[in-house]
Amino acid sequence: MTVDNAILESMRGGLVVSCQPVQGGPLDRPEIAVAMAEAALQAGAKGVRLEGVATVAAAARRLKAPIIGIVKRDLADYPVRITPLEADVEQLAAAGAAIIAVDATARSRPVPLPTLVQAIHQGGCLAMADCSTLEEGLAAAAMGCEIVGSTLSGYTGGPVPDAPDLALVERMAAEGLTVMAEGRIKTPGDAAAALARGAWAVTVGSAITRVEHVTGWFVEAIEAAAP
Repeated sequence: MTVDNAILESMRGGLVVSCQPVQGGPLDRPEIAVAMAEAALQAGAKGVRLEGVATVAAAARRLKAPIIGIVKRDLADYPVRITPLEADVEQLAAAGAAIIAVDATARSRPVPLPTLVQAIHQGGCLAMADCSTLEEGLAAAAMGCEIVGSTLSGYTGGPVPDAPDLALVERMAAEGLTVMAEGRIKTPGDAAAALARGAWAVTVGSAITRVEHVTGWFVEAIEAAAP
């Protein structure tokens, strides 16, 4: 596959907004996710990340910016959740995703990662690897993933940290990878710091599009400060 440098260059140094409402929540509808994406792009975001084939298809009909598409599945026998099946890749590509992200951690999976990457490229899309370690990022890049994300750092076991893993972002960037900083980036300062540490672009989700999460942060802080 020939890498679409125009897509990569259009997103360089920019913000990607992950418009994924809380599953089962009152905002969890494709039309709301697409409206969030449209608002984010109007405000200056360079791309959006969306979950679900129907949502990606609806967004592709309305939006001109790059869409990072994923499908989340809870599988009985495997811990990976992000775009684990070849059929997911094929459907996202047909729906209009420009980039397809997959779980690229070293955990067990129903379909080998190289098979998913090959399917992404055969669908005419760029491949993004959602990783938790530097080693996973290097392996994914060697398989042909154009973008490597810090997305899953802190989410593969044990307590989830509060802060983003900017050290991982810096280590990935030092290896020459095209790094998407993602995961627990809650403030504009976090996003700027990620770029300063070498990120190619930054994805922010909960802090912008998950009302339940942001409200919870404020409620916890207020309750903690109450006399």
